[in-house]
Amino acid sequence: MNRVDTPQRIVWRLATVVNVVPETPRTRTIVFDVPEWPGHRAGQHVDVRLTSEDGYQAERSYSIASPPEDSRLSLTVEKLEDGEVSPYLSDDLRAGDQIELRGPIGGYFVWDVSLPGPLLLVAGGSGIVPLMAMLRHRDVALERAGALARHQVPTRLLYSSRKWDEVIYRDELARLAEKDPTVEVTHTLTREQSPEWTGFRRRIDRAMLEQVAWPASEHPRVFVCGPTPLVESVAGTLVELGHEPARVKTERFGPTGGSA
Repeated sequence: MNRVDTPQRIVWRLATVVNVVPETPRTRTIVFDVPEWPGHRAGQHVDVRLTSEDGYQAERSYSIASPPEDSRLSLTVEKLEDGEVSPYLSDDLRAGDQIELRGPIGGYFVWDVSLPGPLLLVAGGSGIVPLMAMLRHRDVALERAGALARHQVPTRLLYSSRKWDEVIYRDELARLAEKDPTVEVTHTLTREQSPEWTGFRRRIDRAMLEQVAWPASEHPRVFVCGPTPLVESVAGTLVELGHEPARVKTERFGPTGGSA
């Protein structure tokens, strides 16, 4: 799946489910084959439209989890009990089923491996999804470029989850950090921790950011995604710590859906 630089018309396409991958008890990744998909950038999202037998339609936006290099499109969906779309995507969709989607959408909250300098990613809950697309894109692109290229884009992820079994992509994140010393993954658990847990045990705060993030003098590119209170707090604190506002990009989502 290659990035296309020429303007593309955003149209509804019929996507076919080819695989469903459980991530957490409430989250799963759905892999689609999308005919004539024009390609996307890491951080973009799509609109999903469901139509009932009586003609009622519901639409929600979901961030793309797959990197631009993938030939298929992946969405990671967290089930919201009162949602109109996520329960169907989480519980009912099976391989061979089809849904309507359109995209890619968004040009602000995007990252490309060609951008130099440190990369700081901060996620809350399912806000990890577009950031995971960035991490996957980085991994694939730099794998081709060689080990030296990884040191040109050192990357840190700070990921806040309620408890350990709700950490989306938990094993994949561990593998990325284990194989690549230029990737650092830090978790904080806000509600439930095992007695053996030795990591952070609170919401992301100033002290945590000072410990995990690069200093502003390093001029990192920052992407923050998650619930609105987390995003506003993290972005505001980073600016207070001297980070350039233009280099701190944010994406928020709420309880009724959004692009995560």
